[in-house]
This record gives sequence, structure tokens and C-alpha cells, in this order.
Amino acid sequence: MLSQLMTLFGFFSLVLVSIYWVNRAVSLFDRLIANGQSIGVFFEFTILSLPAVIELIFPIACFAAATYVTNRLSSESELVVMQSTGFSPWRLARPVLNFGLITAVMMAALSLYLVPNSMTKLEEREREIAENATARLLTEGTFLHPSEDVTLYIREITSQGILQDLFLSDHSDPEQFVTYTAQEAYLIKDETGPKLIMVDGMAQVQVTEDQRLFTTNFADFTYDISSFLQYGTSQSRTLERTPTLELMQTPKDVAENLGLELGWVYAELHGRMAQVLICIVASLIGFATLLLGGFSRFGVWQQIVLAFALLVFIEAMRNGVTSPVQKDPSVWYLMYVPGLVGLGIAALMLASKTRASLWRKRAPA
Repeated sequence: MLSQLMTLFGFFSLVLVSIYWVNRAVSLFDRLIANGQSIGVFFEFTILSLPAVIELIFPIACFAAATYVTNRLSSESELVVMQSTGFSPWRLARPVLNFGLITAVMMAALSLYLVPNSMTKLEEREREIAENATARLLTEGTFLHPSEDVTLYIREITSQGILQDLFLSDHSDPEQFVTYTAQEAYLIKDETGPKLIMVDGMAQVQVTEDQRLFTTNFADFTYDISSFLQYGTSQSRTLERTPTLELMQTPKDVAENLGLELGWVYAELHGRMAQVLICIVASLIGFATLLLGGFSRFGVWQQIVLAFALLVFIEAMRNGVTSPVQKDPSVWYLMYVPGLVGLGIAALMLASKTRASLWRKRAPA
């Protein structure tokens, strides 16, 4: 039974990952190729994003494998034979539990190590590509259009990296058109993205409503050009990319560096750990629900719908307990409640099946 579960788990995982990957790869391909990246960069980004995709579909694959194997054994009367030879529901559930533990170990490797590290590497590659895209803006003697509403011209770039006689026209705001001219400019890197520092220049603002023109001379002016680039990182994603060991050892430092409340760090850390239980829960609920239902000529779709509804309920609980932990880190244990509730539901169904089997055995006496 365990070998069947592992075989079908691999099959369902492959199918689900392929479906999810195709949908994601289309948008990723358009974004990378449209920005002049090679097909090698596309495959690199795909590989780095796969651990997060696999982590997402693991519980679904566990549930699908458990329900499929249980349904096949039931339809071929193998479960009836095993029960008639004295196998209790708890004994029958042992291979499913072992299967859940094996997939839980794989989920732990994904959730605690592979996903954060792959996302960190993905962030580094995104920054490198963003820097390369920024470098393409540094072309002297040519009118460039880094975006639809922005025009950039640089007369000369010195060996020290100084941009001489810069012209920048920004029409992104429909209410006013802004034109910047500067004798010199510098391109610098910042945590929030690349910035253009213009020195000794003038800004001309044309109001579109009444065609008035305002001019302002400036000694230095900072212009954010990160909006030209499609590769950036948000604060929430940065927390997801933080290594698990760092979350465990220095949660306060992580929260301070990201500008987040401590509860957000605890919710992320214990959410990764609690996710390991979901594979066991999905496997046992899929098995116990089908085992609990009796034979029906209409099939087992009712039991499958019930099992799926229970998983949706547990997932809703996971989403519900996250907010309290984010507000109050002292209640971090709430992150494990949905998984324990799922295990309790599976145990109750197996216990109910055990009592029903004992009742049928005693009935003739």
C-alpha cells in the first residue's frame, strides 16, 4: 500500500507541478524575453521558482494519492478482505501515516530550507538583471525610451561615470509634463532601487490644463528610475526569503531590519513549521473519510467532497490564526492548531470506524 501511495504521489505531483508551471512560465517568459533576457535566464528563473511551486502542491498531491489508493482498494474489495482478517482501521491507516511522515519530511526540507534559499537566490538574480537593465540606460548620444512616457538623452559619459548634459522628459503624469536638464548626473544604487542624481540643472513643469509653464533651478535633484525596471522586491516577499535559521536565532533583528512587527516574523517562522503537518493531515483525512463511508452504488464522490471540504476548513483555519499571531507573537502556538485539529478529525473518524466494526462483530451474538 505504501508503494502505491508513493507512486501515485509522484504522478500527481508531476501533473500538478506541470500544470502550475505552464501557467506561471507563460507570464515569466513574456516578462523576461520582452526585457531582452536570454532563454537561459528564463530556465534559471524557472528552476529557482520550482521549490515554491512544489511546496504549494505537495498537500494536494498527498490528498489525491491517499483518496485514489483508498478508493481503488475499496472498489477491488481488498480493504474488505483485510478487515475480515482482523485488520483494524488503525492498522490499515499505518501505511498512510508512514506515507504522510515521509512526505512531511520532504515538506520540511522544502519549507524550512529549499524555498527560502531558492527565493533568496532568485532575489539576487533579479537584482543583477535590474542592474544590467539600468546599465542599458547609460548610452550616450542617443534618445532612449526606458518606458512609454519617459525619454532620456545623455550627451557624454566620462570614464569616471559622470553623465554630462542630461535631458529627461517625464510624461507619466497626465496632469503635468516635467522636463529635467542637468549639466551633470550620477547613477547610484539604493536599497529601494537605482537613483539618478542630477546636479546644477533645471526642472520645467508644464500644466496641461491651462498650459502654464513653471521653471525651477536646482543644485541637486534625485530621480527614482526603479520604476523603469520590472524586477523589484517587496517587504513581504523579503520576509519569505529570510532563511529559517535566521528567523529562529534573531527574530527581533529581522523584524527591525524589515520594519515589521515581531509577530510577523513569528507567524512566518511557525507557519513554515506548521506546514509540515498538513501533508500528514491531508493523507489521513483522505484515507479516513473514504474508509468511514460504506459501499454505495453512486460511488465515493460524497466522501471525497467531504474530505475536500474538511481540508478547505483546515486551510481557512490556517489563514484565520495568522492575523492574531502577527498582532501578538506570544500566541505563536496558534499556528499549529489547524494541523492538530486535522489530526484530531482523522483520529475521530478512525475511532468511529473501529467502534462500528466492533458493533457488527458483536451483533450476531
